[in-house]
Amino acid sequence: MADNTINVLYVDDEAHNLNSFKAGFRRKFNIFIADSAVEGRKILETEDIHVILTDQRMPVTTGIEFLESIIPDFPEPIRILMTGYADINAVIDAINKGKVYKYIQKPWMDEDLRINVEKAFEIFALRREKRELTEKLLLANQQLEDMLEKNLPH
Repeated sequence: MADNTINVLYVDDEAHNLNSFKAGFRRKFNIFIADSAVEGRKILETEDIHVILTDQRMPVTTGIEFLESIIPDFPEPIRILMTGYADINAVIDAINKGKVYKYIQKPWMDEDLRINVEKAFEIFALRREKRELTEKLLLANQQLEDMLEKNLPH
């Protein structure tokens, strides 16, 4: 799969971070940006997002609260929390509540962030493939059982 087919959502209340991210990665990934948790959810409802990056410190809803709130409806995307503040409690909450794959310190290093997004996408793709294969296997088993049922004397 080509890199630019990786759909990345970046949620941050700071416009310069959103613009910087989009400018730096638009050739590598298919970028969606949102300046709030509400806008981020709207994008999730209309797009097949593979990786979510979110700032932790935002007004109204923190990054962890956003990630935790979307788990029931959007469990598949791999989550990365970004912050300019070293807050161990935020890291612990991110892992426990927001099911976060990575915690990245701001300002980010472009190469490190690119690698982390690509690795997150690999996990996303493997999980999706596993789910699809499991569904096919269950269907094949059901079809075999149905065929056996028809062919067995009663």
